[in-house]
Amino acid sequence: MASGTKKQGASKRAVKSARGSVVSGKGTPWGTIIAVVAIVALAAAVVTYYLVQSAPKRALASWTPSAGNPDPSLQLPGIVTGNYKGSVHILPTERVAYDHYPPIGGPHDGYWATCTGTVYKTAVRNENMVHALEHGSVWIAYNPDQIKGDALTKLVAKVQGKPYSMISPYPGLDKPISLQSWGHQLKLDSADDQRIDEFITALRANNNTTPEIGASCDALGPGAFDPDNPPAFDPNPPGPDAKPMNYQGTQNAQQEGGAPATMPSK
Repeated sequence: MASGTKKQGASKRAVKSARGSVVSGKGTPWGTIIAVVAIVALAAAVVTYYLVQSAPKRALASWTPSAGNPDPSLQLPGIVTGNYKGSVHILPTERVAYDHYPPIGGPHDGYWATCTGTVYKTAVRNENMVHALEHGSVWIAYNPDQIKGDALTKLVAKVQGKPYSMISPYPGLDKPISLQSWGHQLKLDSADDQRIDEFITALRANNNTTPEIGASCDALGPGAFDPDNPPAFDPNPPGPDAKPMNYQGTQNAQQEGGAPATMPSK
């Protein structure tokens, strides 16, 4: 009996040993583990890249006009607004006594300033720039004595090549930067201020705030408005003959469709 028990025990040990040898022979599946880790790492990298790249757009989503929030710019600290009648035109030889500088609305020249992502190197006549605002553009004005180098490069990048946008120097500006759309203004100290992008998102071609949404921003050319040689900015205060903000328009001033106005001058 004892001999039989020993043989049985030896047999069981042999089976266990054989099983252990088989398991040991399989080894750790390092290739599979490495592949899984690599896939997980790649997925994490893709998600991280997406989150980083899309962060600016996601941050601006709340500044996009909607039916429930037609003018998100009203939430911007420092925003100034006003109500102005559209389609009131004056002659190229006339000036307007605007109530804001840079102006944000009111009577304006019959020829609009080109606003197709236009970068003006010199200051442009107020009355033409206001007409571009009426078409839905955002105008970035800057004090050329304060905004230069990298700061100017950042501002230009927000405009260049973008529809319904324009930028120009504005001598004597009381702040380094001033943003304008029709009936809206925001003055700022830094080109890094996040409110610049928020203002643009909220108001550029906003059909809730623009009197002539969808109107052209294209260049009119010599004899009307030439973006390569725009009407010069006049730094002097408007004289006694300047048109008031409640002006109703000048007879024979250029109109949107190319026909002169027929309303009497007031």
